[in-house]
Amino acid sequence: MASPEHEDEQRRPVPGRPLPRGDSLFTPGAGRLRREVERRSAVPLVWLHQRPGWLPPVVLGALFLAGLMAPGWLGGPCLVLVAAVFGWLAFLTWPSLQRQQRVPRVLMIVVVLVLAAARMLGF
Repeated sequence: MASPEHEDEQRRPVPGRPLPRGDSLFTPGAGRLRREVERRSAVPLVWLHQRPGWLPPVVLGALFLAGLMAPGWLGGPCLVLVAAVFGWLAFLTWPSLQRQQRVPRVLMIVVVLVLAAARMLGF
């Protein structure tokens, strides 16, 4: 029987998709805020990447539907969580996007936040 300190060495690697090719997950020449957000986002992004490709959209879709269908104060936080995930992903991809690609992302976040506010106000 292996000792607890060697338990990690005996685990098999979790099957998943390989990481995309590239030198770095970080934006070259980024400011302090972007560097810190990218650094803290690296582990969650790799974890999400190793899940089945259909899982994140299904979870976000379920949260979105729950936010629309649940009564007031229960639905609003679900929609705020969806907007937060969209905002996080938009922030991370922002430097690589063109203006035409940025506008729909901002609009999507604004619409979800308006829906969240409406749900919390009882509409």
